Amino acid sequence: MTTIIRGPRPPEVQAWLEGRRRAGLDRRDEVWEGAYVVAPDPHSNHGRTQLGVAALLLAAGRRLGLHATATFNLGRPDDFRIPDGGLLRAPAAVWHDTAELVVEVLSPDDDTSLKLDFYRAHGVREVLLLDWRSREVVVLDLLAGHAARPDSAVLGMTDRQVADAVDWPPLDEDDR
Repeated sequence: MTTIIRGPRPPEVQAWLEGRRRAGLDRRDEVWEGAYVVAPDPHSNHGRTQLGVAALLLAAGRRLGLHATATFNLGRPDDFRIPDGGLLRAPAAVWHDTAELVVEVLSPDDDTSLKLDFYRAHGVREVLLLDWRSREVVVLDLLAGHAARPDSAVLGMTDRQVADAVDWPPLDEDDR
């Protein structure tokens, strides 16, 4: 469901957003070309998958001289996305202009595909798409458009090797 409010925010909406901020519920909210995008917290297996790929990112970052991170702000205050993780060229900061690699953990009905052009415009080299339900990894080469490839040039691993290296969360019957 999408809700668009044109013009100034009504006081009720502003109060609701402020309440979200005070409660810490806005940590995944993004701004897309000046439009505020409210993102609810995902399934807990989304977060467990983020943790499951963290060891891989940390090791790769050390090996490649890059900075591994969980969620971060890619862009600037008036236009940014929050990937689920990544490998950064620059050290710690609030805002990052680019990343060597970003990780997106897929959730049902998410907008990951709508972020790809933004990532490409910001010089991101690769995107790893992780699906915790199917345990599949897709590597997108943004230097070649959005082409899926069987290996990660950044990590020096095949998509299968990446999938095997991720500590995936256990699945219940309802998760499949």
